[in-house]
Amino acid sequence: MKRLATTLALLVALLSAPAIAQTACQPGTYAATDGDFVVLVPLPSIPAPGLRYLFRDGRRGATSDAAAPLACYGDDVTVGGESWKRIAFRETPTTFDSVGTKMSGVLIEPPTVDPKRPLVVMVHGSERTSPIGGVYGYAMAAQGVSVFVYDKRGTGGSEGEYTQNFELLAADAAHALDQVRAMAQGRFGRAGFFGGSQGGWVAPRAATLTKADFVAVGFGLVASPIEEDREQLVSEVRAAGLGDDAVQLVNRLSAATSKLLLSNFAAGYDELDAVRRDMAGKPWTATIAGEHSGAILRMSNDELRRVGRARFDNLELIWDYDALGALKKLDTPLLWVLAGEDREAPIETTRGALLGLAKDGKPVDVYLFPDTDHGMFEYRTNADGSRSGTRITDGYLKLLGDWIKGAARGPYGRAGHLTKSVSPR
Repeated sequence: MKRLATTLALLVALLSAPAIAQTACQPGTYAATDGDFVVLVPLPSIPAPGLRYLFRDGRRGATSDAAAPLACYGDDVTVGGESWKRIAFRETPTTFDSVGTKMSGVLIEPPTVDPKRPLVVMVHGSERTSPIGGVYGYAMAAQGVSVFVYDKRGTGGSEGEYTQNFELLAADAAHALDQVRAMAQGRFGRAGFFGGSQGGWVAPRAATLTKADFVAVGFGLVASPIEEDREQLVSEVRAAGLGDDAVQLVNRLSAATSKLLLSNFAAGYDELDAVRRDMAGKPWTATIAGEHSGAILRMSNDELRRVGRARFDNLELIWDYDALGALKKLDTPLLWVLAGEDREAPIETTRGALLGLAKDGKPVDVYLFPDTDHGMFEYRTNADGSRSGTRITDGYLKLLGDWIKGAARGPYGRAGHLTKSVSPR
């Protein structure tokens, strides 16, 4: 009887004891035993102590969300009842010189030493935010890849003036690869570039300036910025259900604005006035945007002559950049990942160019993820036709990691593989 009373007292004590208290999540990368991972980083848009989380399968959100699929206890993250441990990356900050400018970067290496581990320099897009401390570098490193991230010139810890001159940016990327090869000597095998968005113009060019064993590109373009603008305009009018007449008008608009841009706003006004007259009274002309043509359309000629160059051409953008020409010079294995419904970088011209390169014998590996927008985001369509990104599509991050490691086997989510595999070995 005494033993029964003691047992009952112990049971009552256990049931009434407080549960292990959840603690605020700590920045870091946490891995499961099967190789899955989640990256946690602070973001200005998420109130502290909340952090951005990104899983390997592309789920993303804030740790402060009520429905966040993880919890933090002490130094561990718990996902689905399993404790995931923090990966102790080796992080080495450095500076390097590029075209007379001091640049700032960080080398992220997995904990174990592997002289055959691939090394990738991450080439930025057009954003001005720093990739140092961001989710993507850690998401790559969590898959067993050494990663170098650096602040583009004129941003973060890098000196100089911000620019979108692809040739200058390619020189920066090439110097970054040279720097990190020296830093990681004896601790890597293949080395190359990954470029996202605008980085798709920069990374292939950088690979022609220094030795690179591979180039990977996500949601980039094999087209010039002028062609990008035209394709965006066409995509917009098609999405609005308009016909060939509207397509012809926006093609004329893009031709007129390209003449303005290529002449430093000295020529093209007659062509712009003509297309304005033919577009007058059509309600859809008030909302088309493209990359720049919509804004130019809605400015007066006097304004364009006065401030056009300062507004649209102040970053040394190479408007007629020959992206295909750069790829034709490249014999390095190339991965290109397309977002099937990309509004910012429509894929028609790019897909055709890539398949043409593959047909000509170039080592090009092309994947397409359906129902994704720029950034490889799945999305929901709002009532006004705009889109809101929901998550990075499943398989994209794993594809990048596997391909760079020479181990792309698939399947990768819903991706279609448009060419034979040329993953670097």
